[in-house]
Order: sequence, then structure tokens, then C-alpha cells
Amino acid sequence: MPIIDMPLEQLRTYQGTNPRPADFDEYWERALAEMRAVDPQVELVPSSFQAPNAECFDLYFTGVKGARIHAKYVRPMHTEAPHPAVVMFHGYSGHSGDWGEKLAYSSLGFSVLAMDCRGQGGSSEDVGGVKGNTHHGHIIRGLDDHPDELLFRHIFLDTAQLAGIAMELPEVDPERIYAAGGSQGGGLTIACAALEPRVKKLAPIYPFLSDYKRTWDMDLDQEAYGELRTYFRYYDMLHEREHEVFQKLGYIDIQFLAERIKGEVIMSVGLMDTICAPSTQFAAYNKMNTKKKLVIYPDFGHEYLPGSSDRTMQFFLE
Repeated sequence: MPIIDMPLEQLRTYQGTNPRPADFDEYWERALAEMRAVDPQVELVPSSFQAPNAECFDLYFTGVKGARIHAKYVRPMHTEAPHPAVVMFHGYSGHSGDWGEKLAYSSLGFSVLAMDCRGQGGSSEDVGGVKGNTHHGHIIRGLDDHPDELLFRHIFLDTAQLAGIAMELPEVDPERIYAAGGSQGGGLTIACAALEPRVKKLAPIYPFLSDYKRTWDMDLDQEAYGELRTYFRYYDMLHEREHEVFQKLGYIDIQFLAERIKGEVIMSVGLMDTICAPSTQFAAYNKMNTKKKLVIYPDFGHEYLPGSSDRTMQFFLE
């Protein structure tokens, strides 16, 4: 088996490279308090897309900083008892996808809530308001401002808020809330279940947004992580603030949030992944202190992992 990262036996014990801010827990407790103080003003608008056995809605809610966040909401018809729900998260710069993709779950009696990340390809608002660079990319958005202004802080909170909203829907069983997504969606799945620990099961696939310093050290600050290189080239050419930069990025590093997860986890990783290096993913997985299973694809990279969608569905049906 070719090796692009560490040998597998080292990956299984790797604990990450990026520094963890000393006040990390206080940071997120303060953020959650801000989120809980927001009146979400949930609105359901029937979609122009409808299906015979499901109802489709555009769901809107107010997140932190006043942004209106959009999610596609599909709920099954003809179900009497409260049923489970899956919150879904998309890849970087994308959107919540087509309605039809959600119907497989609704046909099995699940509601589905698929969120559009603020400022990316969907219908959610990005209210801005940070000092400094907005040249490119959400990882570095707010990096020259107070840590409370990091854009991914707000996006992580949106995921937890959406899961909480799902739990309040009268047709949904709050004890059966699940989360899923790949790449950025995998990272957001971990953030969601960490910040809303009542999420019972989660299925992240090759999660993004983990162990930024390791990505930098491997010269993988390209593709999805290219904005790290952009930042240093434009705003810290001599790397005089390198430690400070990675320290601040530690607030939005999912490996440190992973410790908070209470739900059961099944995570998939490809060992040939050159977008989100395997070690960065193992850094998060190895910190999870819950029932968990890792599915390893030795010959696959950051691409479709055959069988992963079916495995996730079976996991949620169990």
C-alpha cells in the first residue's frame, strides 16, 4: 500500500499538531451562550418542489450575528408517531443539494434538514462585519479580528442550532437526531454533534477543518486549504505571527471539539487523501471518547467512497 502520510499504526495514535488555545472550552461555552440567547424565528415555507410521499419546505432561522440561515426540510407523510431526523451538511463552497437526494431518507420515515452554510453556494445570509481580509476563504475569515469573529465559529454554531431546531419540531423524535456529511460536511457533522451533544449518531466522511498546522507542515495548503497560503503570502510574509495564527485557528479546529461528542460515531477515511490528509482526520477521530468505528479505504482519496452512503443509512436505521 502506498503511503502519502504516516504509516497506519502511527495514524491510530496520532494526536494532532495544531496548538489548542488555553481558553478553548471557555471560548465555546461563551459562543453557545450567545447562540442560545438568539430568537431563531423559525419559518417554514412550502417549496415549489413537492413529492407524493413527502412534504418539502424551505426552512429559515436566525443564527448568531443576525444572519438568516436556510435549510431544505423534507418530512415524510403518513407517519403518526414522532420519527427520526437527519441533519445534513455539504462540502466547502457548495450548497444543500437537490430535493430529490433527500427522498431516500424520507421514504424510510426520516425527516431531513440540509443546511446551506452562510456565505457559500446556497441561500443563507453572510452578514459580514469583520475587520481585515476577506480576500478568499472562510477559514481565514475573521483571523485579523477577535476570535469571536471567526466565520467558522458562526457556521459551527449554525449546525448546532439547526439540530436543536430539529429536536423542537413536533413530528420529530428528539431522541433520534442524527448528523451526516462529507469533507466540509464531515467537519460540520463533528462540530454539530460536539456543540449539540444530544445528537445520537453521526457519520462524518473524510472531515475537513482539522489540524491546520499539520496540513501546513505537509505542504497541503492547496485546494480547500489554499487560503492558508494566501493568508501568509499577503498578510504575514515573514511568518512573524505564525504561532499566533495557528493558535487562533485552534478555536475552529474540529479535533478539539471532537472530545465533546456523546453520540455514536461511524467515520470513513481514505488513506490516499491529499486534500484532507489522513493524519488530520485521525487527529479528530483519536480524540473521540465515545462509541465509535472507523472505516478505512486504503486505496481511495478525497472522492466518493463506495458503500459509504449505504453504510450511513444502515447505521441510522439500526
